Amino acid sequence: MKRYLRLYLHFLQFSFSRAMEFRLDFFFRIMMDIIYYVVNILLFKILFLHTDLIGGWTEEQMMVFVGSYLLVDSINMTIFATNMWWFPTYINRGDLDYYLIRPVSPLFFLSLREFSANSFMNLILAFAFFVYALVAYSGTFTIVELINFLLLLLNGTFIYYCIQMLMVLPVFWTHSSRGFIDLFYSLGIAMERPDKIFKGWLRILFTVFLPFALIASYPAKYFIEGLNLNDLLHLTLVSVGLWIVMLFVWKKALRSYSSASS
Repeated sequence: MKRYLRLYLHFLQFSFSRAMEFRLDFFFRIMMDIIYYVVNILLFKILFLHTDLIGGWTEEQMMVFVGSYLLVDSINMTIFATNMWWFPTYINRGDLDYYLIRPVSPLFFLSLREFSANSFMNLILAFAFFVYALVAYSGTFTIVELINFLLLLLNGTFIYYCIQMLMVLPVFWTHSSRGFIDLFYSLGIAMERPDKIFKGWLRILFTVFLPFALIASYPAKYFIEGLNLNDLLHLTLVSVGLWIVMLFVWKKALRSYSSASS
């Protein structure tokens, strides 16, 4: 564990040093993410000019939800997104060999090597808005409920990562330049909507097979309304099942990989 921690600290040092070499790009990406946050917040602010409830939630409750998915998105953009972007290139060029021969888990290396320093600055902003939404929330909550809320958001980040990996791994067989990552970002909009708006087969899709609706909606629902035992069991089974499926596909993919030396 200490070896992995030291290695990750080296990843951080390298990423921040490289980001400072391209300062215009660094600040441009920060501004781009800020615009994304503003657009998402204003979207719901405008909607609440015409209605009192969306998905059964008031404006202040919805801001807690918005803060939740912006926080999850910023964590993903900071820690995982750049690695997912380069993943297909490593596979198609045979550069994956470099990671497979390292004395650490290749999944760890490939998932965490690139830390996005510019997105880290926006992670701070997303966290600040999340805290603001909690402070502005008029409902009562205990410190235990807040801790559980944060843990559920970390679990949501984990779900987001697993789905993203499952969209990238088909590159081992298709050898496309992006895999299904564009589909991932298109469907990922479901994370930005309360789960209550999904009905019928769409609800099954987004809460079981592609569980984007569990990423931020369920943590926010726990904080605002409380989750019953069935909801918590569902969340646990989907999270564990998604991890098992992702690891299974990852191992199958490695067996299908044609290295640069083959």
